Amino acid sequence: MMKEVSDTRGHSILRAASFMGVATLMSRVLGLIREQVFAIMFGAGNFMDAFNVAFRIPNLLRDLFAEGAMSASLVPTFTRACAEEGERRGWRVAGLVFRVLFLSVSLLAVIGIFFAPELVSLYASAFKQIPGKFELTVRMTRIIFPFFPLVALAAAFMGILNARGKFFMPAFSSALFNMASIIVGVGCAKLFYTYGQSWGIQPIEGMAYGVLAGGLVQALSQLPLLYRTGYHWEPARPEDPVWHRDPHLRKMLLMMVPGTIGLAATQINILVNTVLATSQGTGAVSWLNYSFRLMQFPIGIFGVSLAAATLPKVSQLWVHKDVNGIRDTLTQSLKHVFAINLPASAGLAFLGYPIIELIFQYGRFYPEDTRATAMALAMYSVGLAAYSSVKVLVPACYAVGNTRVPVVSSALSVGLTICLNLVMIGPFGFWGLALGTSIAALFNATYLLFALRKILHAAEGNLPFQPIIKAFGQQLLLAMAMGIGCWFSYNALNTLLPDRILVDAFGRHAIPFSRGLKVTLLVIEGIIIVALLARIFRVRDTTDAIELFSRKFKKKLSRGQT
Repeated sequence: MMKEVSDTRGHSILRAASFMGVATLMSRVLGLIREQVFAIMFGAGNFMDAFNVAFRIPNLLRDLFAEGAMSASLVPTFTRACAEEGERRGWRVAGLVFRVLFLSVSLLAVIGIFFAPELVSLYASAFKQIPGKFELTVRMTRIIFPFFPLVALAAAFMGILNARGKFFMPAFSSALFNMASIIVGVGCAKLFYTYGQSWGIQPIEGMAYGVLAGGLVQALSQLPLLYRTGYHWEPARPEDPVWHRDPHLRKMLLMMVPGTIGLAATQINILVNTVLATSQGTGAVSWLNYSFRLMQFPIGIFGVSLAAATLPKVSQLWVHKDVNGIRDTLTQSLKHVFAINLPASAGLAFLGYPIIELIFQYGRFYPEDTRATAMALAMYSVGLAAYSSVKVLVPACYAVGNTRVPVVSSALSVGLTICLNLVMIGPFGFWGLALGTSIAALFNATYLLFALRKILHAAEGNLPFQPIIKAFGQQLLLAMAMGIGCWFSYNALNTLLPDRILVDAFGRHAIPFSRGLKVTLLVIEGIIIVALLARIFRVRDTTDAIELFSRKFKKKLSRGQT
């Protein structure tokens, strides 16, 4: 009976994650198209280095104040308010959060615009050595900063919608962000290519305006569903506390404080890495950024999706004191993380070069950029499953009311990352930063897992490690077998089907088709290898995921036929 309940919970989390994963897949594909546009138009030179630093500053603040601690504390607070005091109070709390968040981060954005030169100096003082690079970074930082309050509000909307069981549209809003940033950004860049010189504007600044447009679209696109779900303006009633004394709002803000401190430690880590990367010469910042974006693809599709689907579930189970339910939910979520992310990690590590060659190596993105980006991607891939596990485990800590553990874990992992990167950058260069970050992510996930086990044990529950370790070992073996097999196949395909065969027959326009054909064959081979090995060795987590997506695909086909 207990096993049936556990399976049901696992399937419900997987279904919710799959809905969000479909939308996130669209977002990540468009995100890759966006990065491809950057690579073709601007390569990996000074312009892209400047844009990446300019975008990183407000984006890190978004991670610090919005999508991290705020989202993890908002969902359990809203869930608790609805369960204990009714729907009206829950929506009242949600409205207060929206207003307080938007006003506070807007003030931070104004401060950031005013002190943009100082912020860029902090992150990339090495840019001053190249004429015009520092000044361009400052201008784009000021253009992008208003994106911060818009996307912070979008993250709050997403948290509330996830708490109400709505996963597709909030995730799809990120796809709309990428779509708007591409259309507006490319349009402005083309305009600045023609007229920018007379205006004193570089074409890359058009992409900064695209980011701003994307943030606006991401926030506004969620409002219709939010209103249909039940949100509306809830004026204060005589029995309501004064807004700044609302216990739910204050409790959420108190939950945010340690989480923000923990994330601040992470930002220190990113600051150190950025400074170290800028010291590695032109292109290093961009190579790390391109590789990190590719590594984020599987994390965004499944890691973030699973975390968003798990958080409301764990919050509800904690409110009802169902510790065994929390145990089953976390165990199943981690198994699903391993089933998807370990094969994806092996695929990116072994096939990074052909993937990057297919996506980016056009225009001003050269073969040496591909080799450097592939090396960084392989190092980031070492920690891919750990990154996704952390996305599940940190919100779970918030859901059970513990904010101290994520702070301690974050601080320890950041200290470890900085030490490793300072040691590794000497012998290994820029890709040593990626490897150090991955090792620290493995430590972070392990620490959080032990801490959650201790928390559940104190609540008279348990989180057994044996099924988690067994699942990790099984998926790691499947992933390595797949990666090695695909690597040998790639070398064979390069010998049997070099690009020049199609180029000689159809011209240079056949290059993307030749590369795409090889990558497609390798991806299909990888899926087949994993599926066959999972069947042979009865790795149920993989077969469950395959069967779920197969049923959804067949259902879509049957609807299309009718």
